[in-house]
Amino acid sequence: MRESVQAEVMMSFLVSEELSFRIPVELRYELGDPYAVRLTFHLPGDAPVTWAFGRELLIDGVSGPSGDGDVRITPAEPETAGDVLIRLQVGTDHALFRSGAAPLVAFLDRTDRLVPLGQEGALADFDAHLDEALDRILAEEQSAG
Repeated sequence: MRESVQAEVMMSFLVSEELSFRIPVELRYELGDPYAVRLTFHLPGDAPVTWAFGRELLIDGVSGPSGDGDVRITPAEPETAGDVLIRLQVGTDHALFRSGAAPLVAFLDRTDRLVPLGQEGALADFDAHLDEALDRILAEEQSAG
């Protein structure tokens, strides 16, 4: 049985209204952390940056505004399913990315085939996987800080 789903998507990093550039973003979903997805942003000249957040947040954000904290996802045009805006915030700093909805939906469909939405808690050893995931997140934060 597969243990993860990965995809690479090109997203626009919206620096300002006048400036944006395309960057590769790795999407990852793992059995060990079935509630979360990870997006690793490969910014030119910087080390890759990984954000982990709820898979359901990404699912909801493809079709309507979702999130009220550090991660906010919303369709770029509310009446169409063309593009999605992903806003990541740390303190007063934020980054805005624009992605086509289709590759995100394709990735989410593959995650659903691995672990159907709502079935995450049925995985064996979930508590052990959760502890490992939390340790990994804390280690990532400490190494980034």
